Amino acid sequence: MEEYNYKTSNTPFSSSSSSRVSPLLSGSAVQGPCGACKVLRRRCTKSCLLAPYFPPTEPMKFINAHKIYGASNIVKCLQELPESKRADAVSSMVYEANARIRDPVYGCAGAISHLQKRLNDVQAELAMTQAEILIMQSQQQQQQQQQQNDNASFLDNRNLGLDWETDHWEQK
Repeated sequence: MEEYNYKTSNTPFSSSSSSRVSPLLSGSAVQGPCGACKVLRRRCTKSCLLAPYFPPTEPMKFINAHKIYGASNIVKCLQELPESKRADAVSSMVYEANARIRDPVYGCAGAISHLQKRLNDVQAELAMTQAEILIMQSQQQQQQQQQQNDNASFLDNRNLGLDWETDHWEQK
């Protein structure tokens, strides 16, 4: 059986050309492989399609996407897209892969459903709170009107007494 050599294979995300070199370092220094090539144990080149989207510091990003979609499907998807949309596509794939790993049955749909339920619950709670506020404001207005009526009635009664007293003193 012939053994497959990952180091010399010519795939969309690796080739037999030299490794990526950091522009800040001398020509002999080699930057490590991207997160995808690191996980796949392949040589990472300057033309690596996955390097801009899967940095070596975040290997779980590629690991999860690779578990759900497979490396070749990720590469095919990215090759079909214009470069301006690739970052968003990778972000979506990684989010969907993480959701599918957390919830293998429903994935993103489960997360969306959960958030919609929470939104409906919060909206119902808001409506109840607003109704309670209206009731309290109405009760407060009624109390203020009652207090104003009581004050007016008290003043009327007090004026009646003054009028009587004034009349009584004027007659004498």
